[in-house]
Amino acid sequence: MTSSADTAMPALLDDFLAYTLAGHRPAGDAREGLCANGVRWTWVDDGALQFEPATPSGATVRSVLASAGIHGDETAPIELLSFLVRDIARGHAALACRLLVILGNVQAMRESCRYIDDDLNRLFSGRHAQLPGSHEAPRATALERIAARFFADAPDEPGGRWHIDMHTAIRASVFEQFALLPHTGAPLSRAMFEWLRDARIAAVLLHTTKGNTYSHFTAEACGADACTLELGKVRPFGKNDLTRFEGADAALRQLLAGERGDDSLALPRVFTVIDQITKQSDSFELLFDRDVANFTVFGRDTVLARDGDYRYVVRHDEERIVFPNAAVKPGLRAGLLVVETTAETHSVLS
Repeated sequence: MTSSADTAMPALLDDFLAYTLAGHRPAGDAREGLCANGVRWTWVDDGALQFEPATPSGATVRSVLASAGIHGDETAPIELLSFLVRDIARGHAALACRLLVILGNVQAMRESCRYIDDDLNRLFSGRHAQLPGSHEAPRATALERIAARFFADAPDEPGGRWHIDMHTAIRASVFEQFALLPHTGAPLSRAMFEWLRDARIAAVLLHTTKGNTYSHFTAEACGADACTLELGKVRPFGKNDLTRFEGADAALRQLLAGERGDDSLALPRVFTVIDQITKQSDSFELLFDRDVANFTVFGRDTVLARDGDYRYVVRHDEERIVFPNAAVKPGLRAGLLVVETTAETHSVLS
């Protein structure tokens, strides 16, 4: 390893977040190197680092993509990943698998906003091609390419490919930390549910239609066991109480180290999406308090939204609202409706 790599590695690995926010890009001869325990690191792109463990030749290892900052103002998981990079580099965190760390919407992170032009987490699976003038479109293209290249070298067997995409929510939630699983038609993974249990995730939301999120892209296009984690509320950099995220952080580190979790814990509760409220025009209204928490319960016949002649009326005895947001652009989702399906989901895990 050259002296230039020696000088670049501490700044890049010891504070990956600060290095990325500053807009630094390592020189060509300083884009890879070795750190503690023989782990090889490679700077892939702005906000993207890859690690390869020192394993015997021919050994099969799991491949894990850990991402955060797909929304630039969701800072706590970004900080967690930066600390993870530092701890791997120093030998304080074990690495028994391939790892790709991605900080998603870097420019929005720098400007302390959710996104510049368009929600990056609605532009994957090719939707970026519909918005070629958007600031986020090239980043979505790049993140798809980086993930596809990483998983192309990953094993095909079940459990060999993982993607943990970490977020924080805009609003409070009945379940402070919950997960969303993309819909691909593949059987639900018991290993994923057990990992979510170890991460102290209280609830899992199952999508029933295809989406344009990063986790949906990696699940469908790359064959990964993928999830989106909602770990708390949006706060500025440096203002997070990271002890509130210890469960997810510890579970991610266990996954990377190849360690088993605690089988005595209960699996998370499960909720399945049964409908979506879509904003059709600027006349759209949500007919409940603006600060209502995610997973708030509404009873049959409650009118939740209106938009001209359109009404959304609760059809089940009990439906819960998730991600209500009347401020989205027309044509986008303004809320999801879910019902509990815990028993039936747990019974079919494979």
